[in-house]
Amino acid sequence: MSKPLALLFAIVGTLLLACISLFIALRQPWMVLACSVISLGVIGYGFALKAKIRRKNTPSE
Repeated sequence: MSKPLALLFAIVGTLLLACISLFIALRQPWMVLACSVISLGVIGYGFALKAKIRRKNTPSE
């Protein structure tokens, strides 16, 4: 994975986790749930994309 793409996933994931803490403080459970699901999706997609790119770049025997 390229460094700018990895940085993008890191920033978006961190912002979503910060939003979760903000919505906990504001006592908005639906927004906490929504941001939790979205952050899990973004972080999971980042790991899946990294694995896919790694498999593509690995020479097969």
